[in-house]
Amino acid sequence: MLNNYESFDNSETSARKSALIQERVGLVSTHMYKQFLDYQHATVNTNEIFYGMAENLQDVVETLKEAFSSRNVTTQNIYLDIDPQKSVIIVNILWHKISFTTRCNFQPQALYRENGQHVFSGRIMAIRGNYYEIMKGVTEHDEEMVRLLDNEVASLFIPAETNQNSIMKIKHLPNREFYLNQIDAPREFVLKVVETICGGGFYHEEGARKSFNI
Repeated sequence: MLNNYESFDNSETSARKSALIQERVGLVSTHMYKQFLDYQHATVNTNEIFYGMAENLQDVVETLKEAFSSRNVTTQNIYLDIDPQKSVIIVNILWHKISFTTRCNFQPQALYRENGQHVFSGRIMAIRGNYYEIMKGVTEHDEEMVRLLDNEVASLFIPAETNQNSIMKIKHLPNREFYLNQIDAPREFVLKVVETICGGGFYHEEGARKSFNI
């Protein structure tokens, strides 16, 4: 008889444990599913903006070629290169090289907000230099991110909702954010990055000084 009571107690305890696990794991799965959906939607929006940037960069390149040709400057070092997977865009403007990439979007990630309302978003990074030259010898994602961040000029963060503004952050202006609607973002991000890099220049090397911005 005692064994029967023990068996009953064990079954009841097991049922309570199972219910508790289901409840708490259910909350975790709901939370992760929301992140997954935001990640999917943000990725779609990010890709849409990235393709728009490629079109705007083509216009920028053609306009620059016309401007320099009219001044009798050769334009062979002004060109655009887009990789087949459309995840990297490289623009060469005379002695400046600029790369744009979405290769930092490998998992759901949120943009930190001080009020705790963190924004899950995709990211387009603009980096100074040729992406492929910068990534030579890189075999791991962590190392890739280190090099991206070391060479970052600006980033555009694109939320999951199309009616939400994207957020542009420029590295040398750490305390400022620029809000761009997702229709204008491809043009405005491209122009701001080109202005930031090409509107500055390079110092003669003396210790840590390498470049400047206007």
